[in-house]
Formats: sequence, C-alpha cells, structure tokens
Amino acid sequence: MERPCPLLTFFSFFFFFFLPCLSCPEYQKQALLQFKSSILAITSSLNYSSDYYDQLQSWNSSSSCCGWFEVECRGIPRVVIALYLTNLFTGLSPQPQVESTILAPLFHIRSLKNLSISNNDIQGEIPGVGFANLSNLVLLDMSGNNFWGSIPPQLFQLPYLRKLYLDDSSLTGKLLPDDEETEKYVISSTSKMQVLSLSDNKFSDGMLLSILCLKGLEFLDLSHNDLSMEIPTEIGNYLPNISTLALSNNRLTGRCETKQVGIAFSAHQLAYRRDSDLVVRFQGPDGFMRFQGLILSDNEFTGSLSPRLFSGLSLGVLALSRNNFSGELPKNIGFATFLWVLSLKENNFSRPIPQSLVQCLALHLLDLSKNRFSGHFPVFNPDTRLAYIDFSFNDFSGEVPTTFPIGTRFLALGGNKLSGGLPFNLTNLSNLERLELQDNNLTGELPNFLSRISTLQVLNLRNNSFQGSIPQSIFNLRSLRILDVSDNNLTGEIPKESGNLVGMIETPNLPSLIIETNHLAYSGEWFSLETQALLHYSDLIVNWKKLKQGISTDKLNIYTLLDLSNNQLSGQIPTSLGAPKALKLLNISSNKLYGKIPDSCHSRGPDQQYLYPRCPTAVARLLQYSGLGSNMGMGFLREIKNAVESKMVILFWILRLV
Repeated sequence: MERPCPLLTFFSFFFFFFLPCLSCPEYQKQALLQFKSSILAITSSLNYSSDYYDQLQSWNSSSSCCGWFEVECRGIPRVVIALYLTNLFTGLSPQPQVESTILAPLFHIRSLKNLSISNNDIQGEIPGVGFANLSNLVLLDMSGNNFWGSIPPQLFQLPYLRKLYLDDSSLTGKLLPDDEETEKYVISSTSKMQVLSLSDNKFSDGMLLSILCLKGLEFLDLSHNDLSMEIPTEIGNYLPNISTLALSNNRLTGRCETKQVGIAFSAHQLAYRRDSDLVVRFQGPDGFMRFQGLILSDNEFTGSLSPRLFSGLSLGVLALSRNNFSGELPKNIGFATFLWVLSLKENNFSRPIPQSLVQCLALHLLDLSKNRFSGHFPVFNPDTRLAYIDFSFNDFSGEVPTTFPIGTRFLALGGNKLSGGLPFNLTNLSNLERLELQDNNLTGELPNFLSRISTLQVLNLRNNSFQGSIPQSIFNLRSLRILDVSDNNLTGEIPKESGNLVGMIETPNLPSLIIETNHLAYSGEWFSLETQALLHYSDLIVNWKKLKQGISTDKLNIYTLLDLSNNQLSGQIPTSLGAPKALKLLNISSNKLYGKIPDSCHSRGPDQQYLYPRCPTAVARLLQYSGLGSNMGMGFLREIKNAVESKMVILFWILRLV
C-alpha cells in the first residue's frame, strides 16, 4: 500500500483550511458590494469625471475584499479593520445629493477600527443607531460632509473611540444630553477621548461648556463656530491634558492678565485667531514655559511680554501678531534657543531689539514689522538658519545694515528712516530672493553690483531719493520678476536691455523658495495627528490702479511687474518693453517719455491662463491705469488712436478690464 505524499497532504491542508483564513468573511464582502451598488445607483446617470470609480473596479465578487482598494484587513482569520472612503463623488457634475442612509451597509462590519468617509457631501442626521454597532471604532473621520442636527450620544458610548472628526458640516447642539443619568454614563465612556475636531459647524456656547468634562482631551478644535461666551479663565484646569486648542473665528471674550501669558497648560500649540476676540488669563503651577508653540495672533491682547515666556527651552513657535502688546522685548529672549518662528507683527513694541536674540540659532522666520522698534539692528551670525527677516515699518535709522545671515532669502527693511546708499555687502546675501527697501531716505545711484545677487526675484526701491540712470546690468537678473523703482529721481533713457528680463518674458511657474511652505506641523506626543498653524508672510505692496495694494506672498510666483513711474526718465519708449510678455503691470507714467506702443503690444497669448496683451500699457484702462499717462500728452494719444484703428486688440482688453 502506497504511503500518502507528505507534500500533497500539506498543500491539501493549506488550501482547504488555512487559505480561507486569508480572505475576509463573506458577509463583510457582501456589505461592501452593497455599498458599492449604492454608489453606482447615484453615479450612473451623472458624468463621472473622477478616477476614483476606476479604483473601485477591484471591488468584485471573485476576489477577497482584503485585496480591494482602500480596504485594510488584519488578523487570522482576516477581518476588515479599516475603510478609507474619501472623495467618492469628486468630479461629479452636477453634484449629487447623498443621503446618510448610504452608510447603512457599513454598520454590519463590526470589526472596523478606522473609518474615514470624509469629503463626500453626505447630508442628513448622523445615524447614531447604526454607529452604535461599530463598538471597536478607534478613529472616525466624517469631516467635509453636510450633516445636520446634533451629535448622537451613541458616538460617545463607543468604548474605544479616541479620535472623532466632524469638521465642515452644519451640526448644532451640545455634546451631552440633558438627562443626568445618561450624562454620567457618557462622561465615563468618553474619558479616554483624545481628539475631538468640530470646526466649521454651528455649535454655540453649550457645546464648549459640555466639552470641558472630557478630561482626557489632548486636541480640541472648535474654530469657526458660533461661540460667544466669556472663556473660562481656568480652562487649563478643566482640560489638563490639552495639547492643541483651536477656538479661532468665534466671538469669545474675557479678561487678560498679561503678566502670566504663556505659562498655562503643558501644551504644544495654543491657537486663537482673528474674529475670536479672545482675551483669556493664563496661569500655571510654576514660572516655566513648556509650550512648543504659542499662537495667539489676531486677538486683542495687551500689556508687555513676561521674561518667563522665554525661560523654558522648548519654545519653538511664538506668534502674537496683530494684537496690542507694547513695551520692550525681554532681554532674555535669547534663552529660547530652540525658537524657530518669532512673529510679533502689528503690535506696539518699542525700544531696541535685544541683542540676545542672535542666540536663537534655530530661528528661521523673524517678523517684527509694523511696531515702533528703534536703535541698532542685531548682528546675526552669518551661518545661522534665519531666512525670513521683516523689520519693515518701524523707527530704525542710519545706513542699510548688512549684518544678516548669508542664507537670508527675504529681507524687508522698508518704511523706516534709513539713509545713505546701498552697501556693497548686500552681495554677500547670495540666496536673497526678495529685497524691500521702499519708503526710506536712501540716496545715491543704483549700483551695478545689484546684478551680482543672481537669485533676486523681487526688488522694491520705491519712494526713495535715488538719482542717476537705471543701470543696464539690473536687467540681466534672470530671476527678477518684480522691479519697482518708482517715485525716485532717476534720469536718462529706459535701457533697451529692459527686454532681457527672462523672469518677465517667460510666464513664471516655479514658486519662490521663501514660500515653499506656509504651514508648521506639530506632531503630538500622545497621538499622531498633525495640526497646522498658518503663518502669513507680509504682502508685497505695489501701486495698482492708482492705489497701493498688496500681493500675497504665496501668489507672487504668478505676478510680474515693472514700475518705473514718477521719475525723470526721458527719451523714446524702447521697443524692447514689448518683450516681457508675461507682465501683469507695466507703469512708466509721470516721466518725459515719447514714442509709440511697441508692435508686440498688439498681440496676446491665447494659451496663457491669465490673458493679458504682451504690453500691459495697452490694456490697463487706457491712460488711467496703463502707466503711460503724464508723458507726452496728445502726441501719445495719437499713437493710441492709430493702434486702435489698425488693431482692435486694445479696445478688446479695455472692455475685459472694465
């Protein structure tokens, strides 16, 4: 009698007993297929332009759901533990109405730990009874939908739920029911809740008060709601574990004890933003600062900064812009050696900047603009990381300083009382992209050595007292896309090399390295969620349509501008001015120029995203905004008339801009 083959026996055992354990349960597969059918029923009559449905082709009855797109399984036997069903209806036209009943099949998958159904525009009340079946949920993300009504209490009875995201809906009400017994049960069930994100809803004061019982919260976001209460001064005692608290864009009020600002909470980030009108007292058990980031911009705080704010080593971000702080900066500011961002813009600080600031070797962004600082500039170590420096609109005087790190990319010193000429040592800033020295008392000629700063993208020397001619070498700066030398005493002709500005000839498509990121990410010590704190770089102020207007830094990469107005320039308008076809604004008004518009002004770029004539002088509301007014009067008007008679392009663009 032949003995059975051991190898055959092994494979038989594997296929009949072990292999089925690698597949998801049949009832879970059928639940997901039913969910897919619900999606198809919605999308079948619409023009689906998203690639998402193509990915759902993997959802079929002939394969295990553990191998399907956005489905995660674990364990033996395998069960579905995570579904990532976001942006299901992106690209649909028209946008469908998706009822919350579409979620019903998912409530049969009781093994789920992570469920994300964000950004699907699902509407209706949250089906609390259905979610009660998902007792293993740890993370639930339903943000970016259109749920209304209150949050069902069943969500807070899920024993393992730690992270709940319900941002961007129309939810109202409060966290806890009025029934006292149910309230006690909910409190005990939610004591381990760590993350609760409810921004951009319609919650009122009752929600904030009810949340204060969640002692285990580490992250709370109630920004962009309808809160209007007086913020509890002892909020840190109610939420002892809080690490991120966002209450921006509400109408909260309170009283500020400025001597104790910054020593409450053992927090990583405290974010209050514009429209919250938040004034709150901070206090802690000792005088040591334990924040990694303190962001209180856009409020109404007053008083001076306490030296205790800088007594700890962990402070990484301090953003207090657009408040009413005053006085001098603490002399121990340099003790915060890990400080990476310091933004104190638009306050009433005064006196000299403490020299100890240069000890903050990790400093990357320094914005002290629009205060009343005076005295000497700090002498920075040339090898530090500091890249963004804004001292504009203060009371500094003397010559233009050059004691900045060689890695500086943004240097704004406009709106002070600086005098003298431009120093040659500016060429040491070999990474400089944006140099702003407008609205000072600078004199002398524009130096040729500016062309050595090959990285320059923005050069603003407006409203000084520079004399002499515009050096030809400036127009060899290949990266330059914004040049403003208006309101000076420049003479001579416009160099024919003005057509060499590659940055204005080619449509810009690469962002500045200065603005490679506007977000700071914080990773919590107890959870992996990253919160982002938006820090705004200063706008570039330009003369646009006879008004001073700001261009945000994050949009500078799409703007090109050449402003030579309000000088004593003379001679014929060079034909080379028609070469920079990507120009958004050309202003040569209030000079002594004559001649006609270059022929290239009569064409336009049909493939450009923003359609402008090649020469904006022909389009910007004729003379009012064109930047050619106040030159040679009626002679120039005749040239305009001739151009309109021969080409209707000018009239076309006038109508486009009206």
